Amino acid sequence: MRVEDALRLAAENDLDLVEVAPQARPPVAKLMDYGKFKYEAAQKVRDARRNQTNVTTKEMKLRLKIDQHDYETKKGHVVRFLKGGDKVKITIMFRGREQSRPELGMQLLQRLAEDVAEHGFVESAPKQDGRNMLMVLGPTKKKTDAKVEQAADRDRRMAERKEHAEQERAAEAEMRAAAQTTPHKKKRGPADNMDPDIDL
Repeated sequence: MRVEDALRLAAENDLDLVEVAPQARPPVAKLMDYGKFKYEAAQKVRDARRNQTNVTTKEMKLRLKIDQHDYETKKGHVVRFLKGGDKVKITIMFRGREQSRPELGMQLLQRLAEDVAEHGFVESAPKQDGRNMLMVLGPTKKKTDAKVEQAADRDRRMAERKEHAEQERAAEAEMRAAAQTTPHKKKRGPADNMDPDIDL
């Protein structure tokens, strides 16, 4: 179709003539509402950016002679990171003569990996790196799944709070209604005991 005819057709239908493939021979043009097209393209880009996930690597440092309570605390942090869909790099720091016992570090890392096996897996096996021993744990759930689960959990907690607040308001209203229906006895004071005929 000639350009003039295409322009006339676009004007008649109150649309724009947009060149979609300028490299083609002959070039390809399309009749469309260009403002709407730009808006929809921007929406797609925004949605893609929103759904894009960045997996971050968190780091947790341990000592070889870690106390049981401290170990449980650190393990809790590792589980939280893995539930959030992040990788966790575990570093064991050796000091002095501890460097001559790398098998103890290996045992500690294996124990941690077994304890968090429900939420993550060993992505990078333990290896010695100078004074440190490193291991990387990967999450079993994808970041997007973890986000959806966290959002659902947050919504559930909000609904529970709202329901609890409504129950408290209803109980308070019942108490007010009950207080209004019960007749109040007039309190007797010293003036009630006096003879009304006595002038003061």
